[in-house]
Amino acid sequence: QVQLVESGGGLVQAGGSLRLSCAASGRTFSRYNMAWFRQAPGKEREFVSAIRWSGTTTLTADSVKGRFTISRDNAKNTVYLQMNSLKPEETAVYYCAADASRGMRLTQTVYEYHYWGQGTQVTVAS
Repeated sequence: QVQLVESGGGLVQAGGSLRLSCAASGRTFSRYNMAWFRQAPGKEREFVSAIRWSGTTTLTADSVKGRFTISRDNAKNTVYLQMNSLKPEETAVYYCAADASRGMRLTQTVYEYHYWGQGTQVTVAS
């Protein structure tokens, strides 16, 4: 079992930056692929970015490519999402997720992630 706790959300002006963190419990974190998703009110949960357990490979949605960067520190059981040049339409609850399948492939599919955090609110003011 893995527990995920996100932090770092808040209110930021358009064009600003935030760094989200996701702290994981459990000794198996370093073997899980991890991802960030977001969900705006009235919309489906949307893939943002994923990172392989080793940290050597990432997958990022086109909508945030070049502005958002995912990273991880397995020694600290933490995954990060650096978000730059934020836009008002990116206001959402941001979720951290873990894929416990230990597969090689990074996935953008919500149901392929086994563990989820409670989310952290990001509000981008125009």
